[in-house]
Amino acid sequence: MEKKTKRVYLLVAILFIISFFLPSISFANSDSYEVSSPVLNIRSEPSNNASLVGQFTKGDQINAFDEQHGWVQTYYGGEPVWIAKHHLIPTGNSNQEEAPAEEVTSDEQTTEETADSSSGAVTVSADSIYVRSGPSTSDTIISYAYQGDVYDVVSTSGDWLEVSLGDGETGWIASWLTTDGNVSEEETSQDSAPTVEAAQTQSSSSGSLSGYNIVIDPGHGGKDPGAIGLNNIYEKDVVTSTADYVVQQLEEAGANVITTRSGDYFVSLDERVQTSNSYNTDAFISLHYDSFSAVPVSGVTTYYNSDSDATLANSLNSTLSSTVSLPSRGTQQAGYKVLQETNAPSVLIELGYITNPHDLTVVQTGDYQSSVARAITNGLINHLNN
Repeated sequence: MEKKTKRVYLLVAILFIISFFLPSISFANSDSYEVSSPVLNIRSEPSNNASLVGQFTKGDQINAFDEQHGWVQTYYGGEPVWIAKHHLIPTGNSNQEEAPAEEVTSDEQTTEETADSSSGAVTVSADSIYVRSGPSTSDTIISYAYQGDVYDVVSTSGDWLEVSLGDGETGWIASWLTTDGNVSEEETSQDSAPTVEAAQTQSSSSGSLSGYNIVIDPGHGGKDPGAIGLNNIYEKDVVTSTADYVVQQLEEAGANVITTRSGDYFVSLDERVQTSNSYNTDAFISLHYDSFSAVPVSGVTTYYNSDSDATLANSLNSTLSSTVSLPSRGTQQAGYKVLQETNAPSVLIELGYITNPHDLTVVQTGDYQSSVARAITNGLINHLNN
């Protein structure tokens, strides 16, 4: 009986030792990230349709053990779970054992540093983007690029970058979906783009907005000029230009974009609503610029109609306030017809006051309109993929 008791104690001790050291063995093969979104849903499988098992909040630290199509696996409550990778920021604290660096002479080190500083490399910041044959959204899609991919810039054309794809081939990507900066040798080694066939298969699940129908509603048009700002600037003209930026960036993020008007012509409110309701629309966004007799009034306002639209409004307001140069006036509830009668989650955004000299100067620039497009795209990514 005494021998059996000793065996039991020994078995318990062994199990305790294994359970104590096993987590450290697992963590040794993981990468560390920090949650960048205010709230990040935790799901049972790598899919937006998988059951929700919990939430992380901004600043939480997680360790990733696996990755599939833009999702990473971690542990929550002792169970393996999945979270969307584009809501994570690498902390650089990879727990994988690093190989010792090779010694280089001072001359070699100088050469390498010079090459890095002048390489003109860019890193893809969006979850996934198109690589095109030329510098416009009308050019043919030849490949795909994913968040973290690093490319050397060959030339530029407007807001587009020609990048080296290897083997002497080049392609064009949207500059506003990249970040500049020198990259480490380790990051560069991971810059192997998938084949077109593999990328086409992967894009259906990994694109930031792939599979989503987004309706963009450029306000006014034709006989309806909208607000008339300083120097007789028509709201409809500034809206049209801004909508072009928004459509381009949404398409680069993989969305199927439908517009209620694509030129300077009149479209009734009923027709705008009908366009949205004719599709399985995931989000309806009406673009406008504001006016007010008091010149000092400035900023961006996001309107929504019902409580079911508030989440979308808050997401877009958050990215607009952190991206564009004009101040945020927050979200407000309003009964606009296009919001009341549109079936999809919908917002109407007043992107600045064209009766304010400062706002008018800002909103007519390509930089501002591009930043609006970037904010709307990121806001939709956060809303639809969270």
